[in-house]
Amino acid sequence: MARARGALPVKLIVGLLGGDPDVLRRARQCLTRQHGPVDLESDLWPFDQSDYYSADMGPHLQRWFLSFERLIRPDGLAEIKRYTNALELEIADECLSAESPRPVNLDPGYLDLTKLVLATTKDRGHRVYLGLGIYAEVTLHFSAGAWQPWPWTYPDYHKPEYHAFLTRVRERYRAQRHQLTELFEAPDEGAP
Repeated sequence: MARARGALPVKLIVGLLGGDPDVLRRARQCLTRQHGPVDLESDLWPFDQSDYYSADMGPHLQRWFLSFERLIRPDGLAEIKRYTNALELEIADECLSAESPRPVNLDPGYLDLTKLVLATTKDRGHRVYLGLGIYAEVTLHFSAGAWQPWPWTYPDYHKPEYHAFLTRVRERYRAQRHQLTELFEAPDEGAP
């Protein structure tokens, strides 16, 4: 019988989507208060693969990714998604905009060496329930030295610039994992 083991820590990332760079920066500030410093961030990229969010969020949307220095436990993703949902509502209340009642969309997830997992409130056949009304989806997997989409992967996550950024995050995570391994495998100086 196989023995159950705890999961290794993973790299928290958040995809921000919005049309107002000031609102995106406000969300970033709130996220860093909650989750600590950002260690990598993407450029702001036009979100032009879909008009799904236009009615609620307005035109000229931009995507921005942040990765956080502090590693997390993967089983904490549901709580993080609940926090980002509450933060979206808080920012919407502050903005009070009739043109875009939802000024920011926050998509938390995590990355490890083999996959990108995103949290969502929507159930689908390829998603797994985490608890607290939150589901997880493996959006991309890392294979043959590159990020690979699944049939259900959102169109914008096929973009090469996303993959290049996620590869940078993956390399940062690999270095952090290596540091953790060295820390836990370091010999005890007081040992005989």
